[in-house]
Amino acid sequence: MAGPSRTRTGFRRLAAVGSLAVGPRTVTAVSDPSSDRAAADRCPGLLRPFIADDGALVRLRLPGGRVTTSVLREVVRLAAEHGAPVVQLTSRGNLQLRALPDPLPSSFVEGVEATGLLPSASHERVRNVLAAPLARDLDGLVAEFDAALCADPGLARLPGRFLFALSDASGSVLAERWDVAYQRLTPTTGFLYAGEHRREVAPADAVAAMVDIARQFVQSAPVGAWNIRDLPDARITDLWRLRAVPTNESPRTEGREVAISRSGGPRSAPPLRPGVVGSDVVAGVPLGMLDADHVDALADAAASVVLTPWRSVVVRDGATHVGSLRAAGLVTEPDGAWARLSACVGAPSCRRTTVRTLDLARSASAAIGSDAGATTRDVHVVGCERRCGTGPSDTVLVAPPTVATVVEAMTHLQNATAEPADRGEP
Repeated sequence: MAGPSRTRTGFRRLAAVGSLAVGPRTVTAVSDPSSDRAAADRCPGLLRPFIADDGALVRLRLPGGRVTTSVLREVVRLAAEHGAPVVQLTSRGNLQLRALPDPLPSSFVEGVEATGLLPSASHERVRNVLAAPLARDLDGLVAEFDAALCADPGLARLPGRFLFALSDASGSVLAERWDVAYQRLTPTTGFLYAGEHRREVAPADAVAAMVDIARQFVQSAPVGAWNIRDLPDARITDLWRLRAVPTNESPRTEGREVAISRSGGPRSAPPLRPGVVGSDVVAGVPLGMLDADHVDALADAAASVVLTPWRSVVVRDGATHVGSLRAAGLVTEPDGAWARLSACVGAPSCRRTTVRTLDLARSASAAIGSDAGATTRDVHVVGCERRCGTGPSDTVLVAPPTVATVVEAMTHLQNATAEPADRGEP
């Protein structure tokens, strides 16, 4: 992607790596960075961009991934006018724009504000909400929770990496690395999760319960704790006991002690794969790089779509538009290289590596070709120890790889799995 003329050319050296044996070869996997966290929370936003090697980087939050195609069109237009002509889909279902001028032009900032994607300047970086993409009955809950989050002044102090999740009985998105999650099972029953604890909470009380847990985290978490999993177990239990939340079986009662169960987490569904699901279409976006042609095809198919945390877009009632979506370069089949291959942005956009990860991924995809049955495993190519954009499940990390090792990982690797990191979002 083209960047401003001031782009730097020096990069930091690669971190030490470990390895995963794969038959006669070795796929190299980066080391776990969890013990080397910086204290500062540097998650970017429109009002606080991050300066990368290709220019300023801006992340726009879309709670639950719900967005109109007219807004997507405007965001892609702004990206092309001021920076790189593509918009990245992140692993939290957000949008990321790169190669922007530093400082950001007022016309760019005002253009983004006009889309409605910045309803709260103070809460911009904390509106990190996943929601089951196929669950239309969660749309109202997503909007209600986002409004409650932004209405609480104290929650502006949440770390930018704190993540909320909303799901239905399917368990979709509950495999992600959330901090607080709510699973609506029926119109009157559901479970609230935080850490490995859960409590029965009725859907009518879900928003208040999630906000309460987040508020207690802000008030009691030590400096440098970004996520609930950073807390000792006793502190997590305290988050629940500071204020009782009504259960499914009881009337609303303030101050009443409510039982906590140790659940080990909710049952979760695997990531949605590209393809037709009932009347909907899950359209994969190669490398998560959304361009104007993609958005035009999406807009022809629907007035609104849902971005997923798996670099794909759900087009509701879009089953009749599969051909036009595929013709625009979107992925509409569950297998094949672009249904299973992703990468961090790599060099020259990122100063942390000299590995051109996007080029490697494109070359690996070309080497695999159109044989959908050849790929057996998801692979995420990364260039350094941060492992940006890594998914929570079944993703193999390879760095610094060759095209051959990427292809082999996708087509032959059966048993090796790398524990994903929780660092960068894209």
